[in-house]
Amino acid sequence: MSDELGLTPEELAAESATALPDKEVVSILDLNADINLAIDAAAPIDLAVAANANIAAPIEAAASANILSDGSAAQAVTEQTAGITQGLNADATAHSLQDSGIGQSADTGGTDPGATDTGGATDTGGTTAGGTADTGTGGLTDGSTTVDTSTGAANGNLLDVNVNVDANANVAAPIDGAVAANANAAAPIDASVAANVGSIDSVAVSSAQQDATIDQTIDGSATATTDQTSQITQ
Repeated sequence: MSDELGLTPEELAAESATALPDKEVVSILDLNADINLAIDAAAPIDLAVAANANIAAPIEAAASANILSDGSAAQAVTEQTAGITQGLNADATAHSLQDSGIGQSADTGGTDPGATDTGGATDTGGTTAGGTADTGTGGLTDGSTTVDTSTGAANGNLLDVNVNVDANANVAAPIDGAVAANANAAAPIDASVAANVGSIDSVAVSSAQQDATIDQTIDGSATATTDQTSQITQ
């Protein structure tokens, strides 16, 4: 059990208290944000691509190597014969027609009724103990040490935020595209590799022979046609 004694009745009667202002009348942050956003975006895109291509890429490669091999021989031989005939008699036609009539309107006028700050911060009254009218902002006066906390800078809300957002967005993106292509591609590849690695008195021989006869003919028509008509009112 503790030996500490509480306050005596005389000490308790001598105590006094000062009432603090309510938390709701202490103004720390007052923020008003008004945002009016209006976006009109129209992106009509018209695309037409036509291509005719003949591609021939004969590739011949030979590689030989001796690594840490004394008295060794590495030989790589490659032979390539490519007879390529490409004939392209074609029409690649891409036709794209786009007609877009777009009318967009966003009303950004008007007033914002919710952006008025109704939290007061004006000290309108009070007289000091010396009889002088206090017309300041709730601070200390000349003839008194009394702080006026009933009105003044402490009047208001702890957090007063008014945010009003008015957004109008009209977006239209009609896209028209057409692609037509004719292509011939030929890529004969001939490769030969010979190597000696860590071999004494060794012989590595690699031989590759390729005969390629390629005849490519395109006799046709690649046609892409698109027609788009857009009438958009937003």
